[in-house]
Amino acid sequence: MDDLDRRILSILQKDATLPVERVAAMVHSSKSPVWNRIRKLREAGIIDRQVAILDAEKVGRAEVFFVMVKTSSHSRAWLERFAAAIADMGEVQEAHRLAGEIDYLLKVRVTDTRAFDSFYKRLVAEVELFSVTSLLSMETLKETTEIPLTEEDVDTPE
Repeated sequence: MDDLDRRILSILQKDATLPVERVAAMVHSSKSPVWNRIRKLREAGIIDRQVAILDAEKVGRAEVFFVMVKTSSHSRAWLERFAAAIADMGEVQEAHRLAGEIDYLLKVRVTDTRAFDSFYKRLVAEVELFSVTSLLSMETLKETTEIPLTEEDVDTPE
């Protein structure tokens, strides 16, 4: 991946609906080479997928909870059950296995606290957990899907 690939990807992360001609103009190249690079980036799996990012409040899913999970079991079977359980729960937007005191962190998006309570009851019924702590996000200060790829994407102090 060279600088041109990184510049193309930075643009597509902001707006993947831009026509190839526009992306090419923005990176000071022509359409065919940019199209070929995008195709190769898709084939290589660097571009994983293209999606629409929804406004959670406008679709009625404004409440975000972060769920910290500790488990007393670290077996492969337990992890497979846990992973299968959360994979089937649409409320879970992200799930991370952590190093440190907390074993797993879930980002859960729901309509309200009653919906979260329903989610929580389903989760603890599916898999045995040692302890669960839930935190309600009061305000989102930053949320992005972009990965910094160029120096322009990284805000560095001078």
